[in-house]
Amino acid sequence: MPAMTPHDIHRMIDGLSAEALGELKGRDFLLTWDKSREELETVLQCALVLKALRTSNISARVYDSGLAVSLFRDNSTRTRFSFASACNLLGLTVSDLDEGKSQVAHGETVRETANMVSFMAEAVGIRDDMYIGKGHTYMMRVAKALEQGHKDGVLEQRPTVVNLQCDIDHPTQTMADLLHLVSETGGVEKLKGKKVAMTWAYSPSYGKPLSVPQGVIGLFTRFGMDVRLAYPEGYSLMPDVVDTAGKFAREARGGFRVCGSMQEAFDGADFVYPKSWAPFSVMEERTVLVESGDRHKLQELEKRCLETNARFQDWQCTKELLAQTNNALYMHCLPADISGVSCVRGEVTAEVFDRFRTPLYRQASWKPYIIAAMIFVSRMANARATLSTILDRAESRVL
Repeated sequence: MPAMTPHDIHRMIDGLSAEALGELKGRDFLLTWDKSREELETVLQCALVLKALRTSNISARVYDSGLAVSLFRDNSTRTRFSFASACNLLGLTVSDLDEGKSQVAHGETVRETANMVSFMAEAVGIRDDMYIGKGHTYMMRVAKALEQGHKDGVLEQRPTVVNLQCDIDHPTQTMADLLHLVSETGGVEKLKGKKVAMTWAYSPSYGKPLSVPQGVIGLFTRFGMDVRLAYPEGYSLMPDVVDTAGKFAREARGGFRVCGSMQEAFDGADFVYPKSWAPFSVMEERTVLVESGDRHKLQELEKRCLETNARFQDWQCTKELLAQTNNALYMHCLPADISGVSCVRGEVTAEVFDRFRTPLYRQASWKPYIIAAMIFVSRMANARATLSTILDRAESRVL
């Protein structure tokens, strides 16, 4: 994004919906489908304003102190650093909660942990994506504990909980993906009717979460896009999420259908998103086995699933497949399984990945601004006035 004039940024700020900002104030960001389309557009617009400020060398620090707590129950690079970058942009200090080094390891309850880490916290970011029925539920428990702590006067403020990926949705990723498309096409209104292929792709591992494909179909359909979901037999997503995507598509007068091949999904597509995930039924079974502690059956499950995966090695994004698209933009949440690079055979050929490397990195670069916007609109009593003050103050980020 090139540097903008103060007048241009003021116009962007004035374009933020006062009604949507009022609805977003004080609310967590756990699932995109918990928000109205206007609220989602407002988060996107706020992210654009925050990026415009930084690009113009204007500090967006609205806090001179305060904490943001991060809890990652799964490995992360992009989201971990995006959360840290977002919080730093606003002036918050990030503290990572390592459960292995905390009293959680000694049986401390969720309610107690949530309150103990939040005395001066403005936001709590959580990634808990590996087990069906667990991640989103845990985030709700944390949110409830924070609500009660604030009500009881234990917490001076009730921190905002941000879903950094759960078992159902990955809102910071998919909102960043959407903003990437807005940037590439020139506006939200230009997304309507665009064809998106959200397809399964082969991976030499079996346990990848469902939250990215579910998040994509649950969000992109809100904006009137024609979304095609494709996967091999047996690799279905959560039925209620698929039903929700269909409902959103009808409401937005877009499209949503399930395809049986990458070829069908790629045909005439404007955007393609080939990504591996584990079957919903497998993830359910895996969760039960982890809870029971049956390592032998877990090993058997992994062996069976890898054998099943191997039957679909032809589900790979290639230049031949891209040739049947409408000059499609290749997308991925990263890291991708790249054939001949990170694995023998994977989701995408090295030729295709290298061709789209720069736009893929641009896609990832939107996540810090999306996370910052989610926190900003939830925390600020008058977000538009605060952004205008930041702009008029024009305090340089770099002296």
